[in-house]
Amino acid sequence: MERENHTTSLSSPLIQTSVEEDGFFKVDTELNKQKREETSSEVFEEVKKQLWLAGPLISVNLLNFCLQLISVMFVGHLGALALSGSSMATSFASVTGFSLLQGMACALDTLCGQSYGAKQQHKLGIHMQRAMLVLVIVSIPLALIWANTKSILIALGQDPEISAEAGQYAQFLIPCLFAYALLQCLNKFLQTQSIVFPMMFSSGVTTLLHIVVCYILVFKSGLGTRGAALAIAISYWVNVLILALYVNFSPSCAKAWSGFSKEAFHNIPTFLRLAIPSAVMVCLEMWSFEMMVLLSGLLPNPKLETSVLSICLNTASTVWMIPFGLSGAVSTRVSNELGAGHPLTAKLAVRVVVVMAIIESILVGTVLILIRNIWGNAYSNEAVVVKYVATMMPILAVSNFLDGLQCVLSGTARGCGWQKIGAFVNLGSYYLVGIPSAIFLAFYLHIGGKGLWLGIILALFVQVLSLLIITIRTDWDQEAMKAKDRVHGPVVTEDIVL
Repeated sequence: MERENHTTSLSSPLIQTSVEEDGFFKVDTELNKQKREETSSEVFEEVKKQLWLAGPLISVNLLNFCLQLISVMFVGHLGALALSGSSMATSFASVTGFSLLQGMACALDTLCGQSYGAKQQHKLGIHMQRAMLVLVIVSIPLALIWANTKSILIALGQDPEISAEAGQYAQFLIPCLFAYALLQCLNKFLQTQSIVFPMMFSSGVTTLLHIVVCYILVFKSGLGTRGAALAIAISYWVNVLILALYVNFSPSCAKAWSGFSKEAFHNIPTFLRLAIPSAVMVCLEMWSFEMMVLLSGLLPNPKLETSVLSICLNTASTVWMIPFGLSGAVSTRVSNELGAGHPLTAKLAVRVVVVMAIIESILVGTVLILIRNIWGNAYSNEAVVVKYVATMMPILAVSNFLDGLQCVLSGTARGCGWQKIGAFVNLGSYYLVGIPSAIFLAFYLHIGGKGLWLGIILALFVQVLSLLIITIRTDWDQEAMKAKDRVHGPVVTEDIVL
């Protein structure tokens, strides 16, 4: 065939070949250019999709985070004891309740996301109902724990007076436990369908309402600290009500929600196989940060160390909302694309979000370093605290960089259904490396609070490295097949109960 094409100049085959090869290379170059343009277009489109998701999710996370922060701020005007008690109760509630429920709900990142990608929208409502059922049942023993907060804190060696105040605050938080469980399921249900703006609207309305409710219950009703806790419960229930009405009546959810079904009672073990490692994955990470604050109380000059570590933790939690929004975005994109059988697009989503996380972390880290000398003034008037915070901010910037990377890689893990792997990674990173290193640096090398945070940085480094290796070595075609098997597993006939 090649010889037949040489019809122009038989007398100079070398020149002819050269011309043809030049022509071939010219076509090849044009094809490669076209391919590169298509790839650039795909990258740009992926960036747009992720930012469209991440922006509202960041707002939702910040607004929900503000509920407890606003309540503690109102309580702070009631005195030092009330502030200490409510702060301790908030931390206790986060460790023993909120983190567990948030982690279990992350199973829906995989289940709902992949079902939506596979165009099995009717399964989303079933998954959400099943998750709601399990999380509400789990909330019952958690409520019993919160009811006995005072006794538990005293048994752990905490101040009896502060423990009593914290116990009272935690008891009035109990109604919000069940609302929080339902809210997490509703948010995941909507997030995995990329319906994020109603979540942002609902959270915004709830936060504005919370300020008014909190003021009335704290200062006008005479409930004091109890009113601040009750305001959180009311706000969470309002948020649940708004989203439940949206899901029930919005045309956007018509295919995914068709009413309550008995099928929600089936395949609960399948849900738990993802929910339990999801909870372990989230809890192990969150508990390690809280443990740093507790350990700071054992250092010399504990008041200074605890204050500074609390400021750093609060700052880190606030800026963490940005990569956490990116994490939700990539989790949705990866699960949707794997469910749809598009492994290359899922892989592209991971590459895009990693680059976005690096850029975001560098920008935020730069800001943290630039404001290091003034940031402490926002929390304290004491010069020693402000100076200590200034020395901690560069360390915080490094941890923020690593935390941003682990956050989006963890989101990838949830989208793929790697929760069990993530649980083992977090266990090794924080409890075999991070906390032992923090104790060694802080107490044996006498670096103090800096040593505790450096231990966290080591944990984050190991976590990022482990998740990065797992992600790089991933066979995305195989992950798409796993998603197909997960979505199109044994099907039980639906039985709709109106």
